[in-house]
Amino acid sequence: MKLLEVIRTPETSHDTYTAMMEWGKSIGKVCITCKDTPGFVVNRLLVPYIAEAIRMMERVFVTVCILQARVTFSGDASARDIDTAMKLGAGHPMGPIELADYVGHDTNLHILEGWHKKYPDNPLFVPCDSERELVRQGKLGVKAGEGYYKYNK
Repeated sequence: MKLLEVIRTPETSHDTYTAMMEWGKSIGKVCITCKDTPGFVVNRLLVPYIAEAIRMMERVFVTVCILQARVTFSGDASARDIDTAMKLGAGHPMGPIELADYVGHDTNLHILEGWHKKYPDNPLFVPCDSERELVRQGKLGVKAGEGYYKYNK
């Protein structure tokens, strides 16, 4: 990865901060600065993004009648449709559900559980039920051969 997130706290000296920025540049990184916030910049945005995509799959609509047929809608959209939307509609190289499988559900769940414990009032940090279940079943994503999708090992 080309990015280096340099975290600056009130305790970080100017010399330490400058040295880290210079070191990052010397090894070919693009350096950004961030305060000491959960996940810094990338993961603070990425983990809730993945969680919200999973929540879209988890939401359940009531059964409705369409032309005398009972149709049950489960979730706002399917995993495949969510991933396709973000790849084609937002230009992302990988959809959030695919990304969750790639990162690993154990990793993603561990992050959310830690953040939720520290910040219980932040709805962005609430762990997802289906991800808990995948972890319980050992379906950790790509590394296990199955997560929300199945993979050839």
